[in-house]
Amino acid sequence: MLSVHPSIDPAIFTLAPGFRAMSIAVEATSITRPEVASDALKSACQQVIQDDVVWADAHLAAWAEVFRAFGAKAKRTPCSAEALRKRVLRDGTLPAIDPVVDLYNAISIRYALPVGGENIAAYTGAPRLVIADGSERFDTVKEGEVIYESPEPGEVIWRDDQGVTCRRWNWRQGVRTRLDASAQQMWFILESLPAMPLAALQQASDDLISGLQQMMPGAQIGKTLIEAPAS
Repeated sequence: MLSVHPSIDPAIFTLAPGFRAMSIAVEATSITRPEVASDALKSACQQVIQDDVVWADAHLAAWAEVFRAFGAKAKRTPCSAEALRKRVLRDGTLPAIDPVVDLYNAISIRYALPVGGENIAAYTGAPRLVIADGSERFDTVKEGEVIYESPEPGEVIWRDDQGVTCRRWNWRQGVRTRLDASAQQMWFILESLPAMPLAALQQASDDLISGLQQMMPGAQIGKTLIEAPAS
């Protein structure tokens, strides 16, 4: 079974006390039921509008405070979950992108929870959540062309040995490790703060795993809870 061992810089737990995450590694098989993802996305959008989870506002507000703490402008560059949910509240839905992406976006929307999905086979070394020094390189797209930029010093980033894979914690993913349904090795990271109950994080991860198993029967999936080390 695929094993992924992300590391968290101790400074992250100082910046965001109580931060915890669920890491999910997947050895994929062929997708036979893509409708699982479209159904999940439709249901999640309806829930946000009609019967939202009680911790949603508090959890997104906590993420905005963390973003401000490392210098990001939370209104201009909100966490990924808030950005998705704003689009749902504005448009009533989200357009389909890719079955795997649609499924993890559905979990993010439903649980007011930042969820990242990566093609882990494109990584060089293990994922690391660290404070940037500003020299790291990040690939993104501008006007249809891949360009390279660097994070701000002090910015929270996900990275590997080659460079930045996601800027401003969970705001924007890079091109190199972008995930879609063709990937054979997938890695998901579900990131929460104490405003979201641990039981809800566990349920969100179970829902993602259940959806993946329905879409791609036979996939091998494992999950690991990441928390601050005991003092």
